[in-house]
Amino acid sequence: MATVNDPSRPEGNESDEKPQLSSREYQDSEGYIADANADSRGDLKTAKDGHTVLIPQPSDDPNDPLNWSTTKKHVILFIISFAALLPDYGSAVGAVTLIPQAMIWNMTPDTVNHSQVGNVFMLGVGGIVTVIFSAWAGRLPVLFYFLIIATLTAAWCAAATSFESFMAARILNGFFSTVAQGGGLMFIFDMFFFHERARKINIWAAFFILSPYFGPLIAAFILTTEPWPIAFWVYFVMTALALFATALFVEETYYDRRIPVADQPARGSRIAQVTGIAQFRSRHLRATIGEAFMRSVRTITRPTLLLCCFYYMLTFAWVVGINTTLSIFVTPLYGFGPKQIGFFYFTPVVAAILGEIIGHWLHDMIAKWYIKKHNGHFEPEVRLTAIFFSTPFMIAGLVGLGFALQDAYHFMVTAVFWGLYVFGIMVTTVALNAYNLDCYPTASGEVAAWLNMSRTLGGFIISYFQVTWAEAQGTKISFGVQAAICAFAFLILLIVLVFGKKLRAKSGPLNFSTV
Repeated sequence: MATVNDPSRPEGNESDEKPQLSSREYQDSEGYIADANADSRGDLKTAKDGHTVLIPQPSDDPNDPLNWSTTKKHVILFIISFAALLPDYGSAVGAVTLIPQAMIWNMTPDTVNHSQVGNVFMLGVGGIVTVIFSAWAGRLPVLFYFLIIATLTAAWCAAATSFESFMAARILNGFFSTVAQGGGLMFIFDMFFFHERARKINIWAAFFILSPYFGPLIAAFILTTEPWPIAFWVYFVMTALALFATALFVEETYYDRRIPVADQPARGSRIAQVTGIAQFRSRHLRATIGEAFMRSVRTITRPTLLLCCFYYMLTFAWVVGINTTLSIFVTPLYGFGPKQIGFFYFTPVVAAILGEIIGHWLHDMIAKWYIKKHNGHFEPEVRLTAIFFSTPFMIAGLVGLGFALQDAYHFMVTAVFWGLYVFGIMVTTVALNAYNLDCYPTASGEVAAWLNMSRTLGGFIISYFQVTWAEAQGTKISFGVQAAICAFAFLILLIVLVFGKKLRAKSGPLNFSTV
């Protein structure tokens, strides 16, 4: 990576100077030179267009993931994205099955929902553990072994015959299934350049934003003709598919470019990579388990990430809360059965896809516009301006949803308001991940894990009282308060947008012993 603002230079002189750039690394607390002409780029490698600077600078080693073919990179990206779909998909299957489960186990749906809450909480915890082990053992073995246990616990969920057994399986499955969701940003950072990452994050995020809606959609249709365990057997098959695809096609993406090409460790055979044997042989070149743990601790102490996590917790919590409880609301309100609930979940799916499509261009458009206006200079905070676009959709969606549920608006109106909120959260998610990755690229896994933890923590909290809150005060008040919290959270984000650069400079870069 390269930076525009050298701390030793006075601010405001960037456009007056034309320094000769080099391929050395600068502090990641500063901005990037993302575009440079032939007179100023020095020995920096550029993309095929001749002026887009490649950040980070790739080595001359064909084994460097940055040098892999486009096809190979995208095969791995889509497998990682599919694996990232699984945890929220599996979690949300329970949002539909809790009603038949409650009937079988003679419990209230709200009580059965506690298994859902435990699962959601572990999605966040599992992400933190994932990146700690990945920094120590390598990306691929952690993905492989976690998916093995996720597959086994998915089968346990389907085979459970009591609530206690089912709840234990759900908690364990949440912990291990989140491996590609909590650590997916590591693979994107390893394989793609700075100017490519926003679009790749958009693809990865689209999978796990869509997943909580695909789960109930498919499960609801299954329940029209089959008992509830079949929905979880389908989830088991999907998890097994991700496991086999990982074993067959995913390669270890960790690569330390600070090590000379001649001294790079042997990559080993596919079996050696997948099982971790190859990574074990070169363990002295990566962080110790203690260092890996401290990476996560040091990352969350950075004020910009901490503020972003707080913002994300306050805005994404309602995604989980709505999704895990909506069937409880709409079943008596509209007389919906499983099939109608399934059709109802098409709305957020469409909304998330629209968010992915628009975000695919929006985030790049913002970055290119800023770079053009600032002589090739780019500041990470620019990523957050996309949230000015997404926030009105989130607030309007929550307010409208509250009115629609309490005043029994037509279900199509209810669906539209739900879709507005989901559309907004899709755009917001990409902006937050891209911003924090730009700020701390050497902590790609830790950044993703903490953001994932914050959103699941918010969902974990709201899932406990979403239904009782709405029943006590009405959905107008409960969803109105949620919208007000989103508006307040936006003020937090403004602090990051205005003061983020100074906060990053004051707290300093994350200089880890390994990337």
